[in-house]
Amino acid sequence: MYIEYILYMLDIYSNPGERMGLMEIYISNQSQKPIYEQITGQLKEKILTGELAEGEALPSIRLLAKELHISVITTKRAYEDLERDGFVATVPGKGTFVAAQNPAFRREEALRRVEEHLANAVNAARLGGVSRAEVSAALDLLYETAE
Repeated sequence: MYIEYILYMLDIYSNPGERMGLMEIYISNQSQKPIYEQITGQLKEKILTGELAEGEALPSIRLLAKELHISVITTKRAYEDLERDGFVATVPGKGTFVAAQNPAFRREEALRRVEEHLANAVNAARLGGVSRAEVSAALDLLYETAE
């Protein structure tokens, strides 16, 4: 029997002993994405939406691996990718913390996500025989109703 999604609730601490709350991580063993990408994507989303604030401590690489029942190498790869992309900063001997987010970077990341979703919408429209004008009209309507 396969489990589609596994939900992990992790305690978050901003300072040693100061509990901030729980962080949910969903891991799918049936996803096409590797586990490190699933972790990276979810943490990026939490940072961009403000669920994880600047300066908040993330679980250590070892603790995250233990809690998620995965390899330390997998969590190390996720944290390295997050650091490379400017989402977190690692302070030797202290831990990994959410980095300050540049507003221009946040906008660029949001635009990248919008383009990704729009590419999926365009592919679905083409497969379904929906015209460009109909897609544009639907987008205009969605944009107006969201305001």
